[in-house]
Amino acid sequence: MNELVLTTFDWVPDLPRGYVRDLRVRWALEEAALPYRVESVPFRDREEGHFAHQPFGQVPWLSDGELSIFESGAILMHLGQKSEVLLPAEYHRRVEVMAWVFAALNSVEMASLPWTIFEFSGFSKETPEWERLDTFLLARLDHIEPVLAEQTWLAGRFSIADILMADVLRLVDRFDRLEGHPACRAYVERACERPAFKKALEDQLAHFSAAD
Repeated sequence: MNELVLTTFDWVPDLPRGYVRDLRVRWALEEAALPYRVESVPFRDREEGHFAHQPFGQVPWLSDGELSIFESGAILMHLGQKSEVLLPAEYHRRVEVMAWVFAALNSVEMASLPWTIFEFSGFSKETPEWERLDTFLLARLDHIEPVLAEQTWLAGRFSIADILMADVLRLVDRFDRLEGHPACRAYVERACERPAFKKALEDQLAHFSAAD
Protein backbone atom coordinates (compact mmCIF):
# COMPACT_ATOMS: atom_id res chain seq x y z
CA MET A 1 0.00 0.00 0.00
CA ASN A 2 1.23 3.50 -0.83
CA GLU A 3 1.95 5.89 1.99
CA LEU A 4 -0.97 8.23 2.63
CA VAL A 5 0.03 11.85 3.19
CA LEU A 6 -2.49 14.41 4.39
CA THR A 7 -1.57 18.03 3.70
CA THR A 8 -3.05 20.91 5.65
CA PHE A 9 -2.02 24.41 6.70
CA ASP A 10 0.87 24.93 9.10
CA TRP A 11 -1.25 27.34 11.16
CA VAL A 12 -4.70 28.94 11.20
CA PRO A 13 -6.22 31.62 13.47
CA ASP A 14 -8.00 30.51 16.63
CA LEU A 15 -11.54 30.90 15.26
CA PRO A 16 -11.51 28.09 12.65
CA ARG A 17 -9.42 25.65 14.69
CA GLY A 18 -11.29 22.41 15.11
CA TYR A 19 -13.28 23.08 11.94
CA VAL A 20 -10.66 23.08 9.17
CA ARG A 21 -11.66 20.34 6.76
CA ASP A 22 -8.55 18.23 7.16
CA LEU A 23 -10.43 17.10 10.27
CA ARG A 24 -12.82 15.11 8.06
CA VAL A 25 -9.93 13.26 6.48
CA ARG A 26 -8.15 12.66 9.79
CA TRP A 27 -11.42 11.30 11.16
CA ALA A 28 -11.90 8.88 8.26
CA LEU A 29 -8.31 7.69 8.46
CA GLU A 30 -8.65 7.07 12.19
CA GLU A 31 -11.97 5.23 11.77
CA ALA A 32 -10.42 2.91 9.19
CA ALA A 33 -7.10 2.61 11.08
CA LEU A 34 -5.22 3.56 7.90
CA PRO A 35 -1.64 4.70 8.57
CA TYR A 36 -0.84 8.22 7.39
CA ARG A 37 1.34 11.20 8.07
CA VAL A 38 0.65 14.92 7.96
CA GLU A 39 2.52 17.58 6.01
CA SER A 40 2.04 21.34 6.11
CA VAL A 41 1.86 24.22 3.66
CA PRO A 42 2.08 27.88 4.68
CA PHE A 43 -1.20 29.54 5.60
CA ARG A 44 0.04 33.03 4.85
CA ASP A 45 1.99 32.41 1.65
CA ARG A 46 0.29 30.09 -0.83
CA GLU A 47 2.80 29.16 -3.46
CA GLU A 48 2.55 27.67 -6.94
CA GLY A 49 3.07 24.14 -5.60
CA HIS A 50 0.05 24.54 -3.35
CA PHE A 51 -2.21 25.51 -6.25
CA ALA A 52 -0.87 22.58 -8.25
CA HIS A 53 -2.49 20.25 -5.70
CA GLN A 54 -5.47 22.40 -4.68
CA PRO A 55 -6.47 24.83 -7.43
CA PHE A 56 -8.38 27.09 -5.01
CA GLY A 57 -5.53 27.43 -2.54
CA GLN A 58 -7.44 25.58 0.17
CA VAL A 59 -6.78 22.46 2.26
CA PRO A 60 -6.76 19.55 2.60
CA TRP A 61 -5.43 17.31 -0.07
CA LEU A 62 -4.35 13.68 0.16
CA SER A 63 -1.42 12.08 -1.61
CA ASP A 64 -1.67 8.36 -2.29
CA GLY A 65 1.33 7.33 -4.33
CA GLU A 66 1.09 9.25 -7.60
CA LEU A 67 -2.48 10.34 -6.85
CA SER A 68 -3.15 13.78 -5.41
CA ILE A 69 -6.79 14.25 -4.40
CA PHE A 70 -8.43 17.48 -3.27
CA GLU A 71 -11.89 18.28 -1.85
CA SER A 72 -12.82 16.52 1.38
CA GLY A 73 -15.75 14.63 -0.15
CA ALA A 74 -13.62 13.23 -2.95
CA ILE A 75 -10.89 12.24 -0.49
CA LEU A 76 -13.39 10.40 1.70
CA MET A 77 -14.83 8.59 -1.32
CA HIS A 78 -11.28 7.51 -2.23
CA LEU A 79 -10.60 6.28 1.30
CA GLY A 80 -13.89 4.40 1.17
CA GLN A 81 -12.42 2.28 -1.61
CA LYS A 82 -9.74 1.19 0.86
CA SER A 83 -11.94 0.23 3.79
CA GLU A 84 -15.45 -1.17 4.20
CA VAL A 85 -15.48 0.56 7.56
CA LEU A 86 -16.01 3.78 5.59
CA LEU A 87 -17.98 2.59 2.57
CA PRO A 88 -19.85 -0.75 2.53
CA ALA A 89 -19.14 -3.27 -0.21
CA GLU A 90 -22.80 -4.16 -0.71
CA TYR A 91 -23.92 -2.23 -3.78
CA HIS A 92 -27.25 -0.80 -2.61
CA ARG A 93 -25.73 0.29 0.70
CA ARG A 94 -22.80 1.87 -1.13
CA VAL A 95 -25.16 3.85 -3.35
CA GLU A 96 -27.13 4.95 -0.29
CA VAL A 97 -23.95 6.24 1.36
CA MET A 98 -22.96 8.06 -1.83
CA ALA A 99 -26.37 9.77 -1.99
CA TRP A 100 -25.97 11.04 1.57
CA VAL A 101 -22.42 12.19 0.84
CA PHE A 102 -23.77 14.46 -1.87
CA ALA A 103 -26.69 15.50 0.33
CA ALA A 104 -24.32 16.59 3.10
CA LEU A 105 -22.16 18.62 0.73
CA ASN A 106 -24.79 19.97 -1.68
CA SER A 107 -28.10 20.15 0.17
CA VAL A 108 -27.04 20.91 3.75
CA GLU A 109 -23.61 22.53 3.54
CA MET A 110 -24.74 24.85 0.75
CA ALA A 111 -27.20 26.28 3.30
CA SER A 112 -24.99 26.10 6.39
CA LEU A 113 -21.77 27.54 4.97
CA PRO A 114 -23.07 31.00 3.95
CA TRP A 115 -24.91 31.13 7.26
CA THR A 116 -21.80 30.35 9.30
CA ILE A 117 -19.65 32.78 7.30
CA PHE A 118 -22.18 35.47 8.23
CA GLU A 119 -21.95 34.36 11.88
CA PHE A 120 -18.15 34.44 11.86
CA SER A 121 -18.18 37.90 10.25
CA GLY A 122 -20.03 39.54 13.10
CA PHE A 123 -22.27 41.50 10.72
CA SER A 124 -25.62 42.76 11.95
CA LYS A 125 -28.44 40.24 11.77
CA GLU A 126 -31.00 43.00 11.34
CA THR A 127 -30.84 42.64 7.57
CA PRO A 128 -32.91 40.94 4.85
CA GLU A 129 -29.80 38.99 3.81
CA TRP A 130 -29.48 37.40 7.23
CA GLU A 131 -33.16 36.53 7.31
CA ARG A 132 -32.91 34.78 3.93
CA LEU A 133 -29.84 32.79 4.99
CA ASP A 134 -31.41 31.78 8.28
CA THR A 135 -34.68 30.77 6.64
CA PHE A 136 -32.83 28.66 4.07
CA LEU A 137 -30.78 26.90 6.75
CA LEU A 138 -33.81 26.20 8.92
CA ALA A 139 -35.63 24.67 5.96
CA ARG A 140 -32.76 22.25 5.42
CA LEU A 141 -32.63 21.38 9.12
CA ASP A 142 -36.39 20.81 9.13
CA HIS A 143 -35.96 18.23 6.36
CA ILE A 144 -33.02 16.35 7.89
CA GLU A 145 -34.52 16.33 11.42
CA PRO A 146 -37.09 13.52 10.84
CA VAL A 147 -34.49 11.42 9.02
CA LEU A 148 -32.12 11.57 11.99
CA ALA A 149 -34.97 11.02 14.44
CA GLU A 150 -35.61 7.58 12.93
CA GLN A 151 -32.10 6.16 12.65
CA THR A 152 -28.74 6.27 14.37
CA TRP A 153 -26.71 6.73 11.20
CA LEU A 154 -27.68 7.78 7.68
CA ALA A 155 -27.14 4.53 5.80
CA GLY A 156 -27.61 1.72 8.28
CA ARG A 157 -24.21 1.95 9.94
CA PHE A 158 -21.59 4.64 10.38
CA SER A 159 -19.92 5.67 7.12
CA ILE A 160 -18.23 8.57 5.34
CA ALA A 161 -21.69 10.08 4.88
CA ASP A 162 -21.91 10.52 8.65
CA ILE A 163 -18.44 12.06 8.84
CA LEU A 164 -19.51 14.70 6.36
CA MET A 165 -23.03 15.31 7.64
CA ALA A 166 -21.96 15.44 11.28
CA ASP A 167 -19.14 17.85 10.51
CA VAL A 168 -21.48 20.13 8.57
CA LEU A 169 -24.03 20.14 11.39
CA ARG A 170 -21.33 20.47 14.05
CA LEU A 171 -20.42 23.92 12.75
CA VAL A 172 -24.07 24.99 12.90
CA ASP A 173 -24.25 23.68 16.46
CA ARG A 174 -21.25 25.80 17.39
CA PHE A 175 -23.62 28.78 17.14
CA ASP A 176 -26.48 26.93 18.91
CA ARG A 177 -28.63 26.88 15.77
CA LEU A 178 -29.56 23.23 16.26
CA GLU A 179 -31.75 24.36 19.12
CA GLY A 180 -35.22 23.25 18.13
CA HIS A 181 -33.78 20.30 16.17
CA PRO A 182 -33.05 17.75 18.91
CA ALA A 183 -32.44 14.82 16.55
CA CYS A 184 -29.81 16.81 14.67
CA ARG A 185 -28.11 17.78 17.91
CA ALA A 186 -28.19 14.22 19.27
CA TYR A 187 -26.72 12.97 15.99
CA VAL A 188 -23.82 15.41 16.24
CA GLU A 189 -23.25 14.39 19.85
CA ARG A 190 -23.19 10.69 18.91
CA ALA A 191 -20.70 11.30 16.15
CA CYS A 192 -18.45 13.44 18.32
CA GLU A 193 -18.32 10.75 21.00
CA ARG A 194 -16.60 8.37 18.60
CA PRO A 195 -12.95 7.77 19.58
CA ALA A 196 -11.79 8.41 16.01
CA PHE A 197 -13.37 11.86 16.02
CA LYS A 198 -11.84 12.72 19.38
CA LYS A 199 -8.39 11.64 18.15
CA ALA A 200 -8.76 13.59 14.90
CA LEU A 201 -9.84 16.75 16.71
CA GLU A 202 -7.09 16.48 19.31
CA ASP A 203 -4.47 15.99 16.59
CA GLN A 204 -5.71 18.93 14.52
CA LEU A 205 -5.73 21.29 17.49
CA ALA A 206 -2.25 20.15 18.51
CA HIS A 207 -0.98 20.61 14.94
CA PHE A 208 -2.09 24.24 14.73
CA SER A 209 -1.11 25.06 18.31
CA ALA A 210 2.43 23.84 17.69
CA ALA A 211 2.96 26.72 15.26
CA ASP A 212 1.89 29.45 17.71
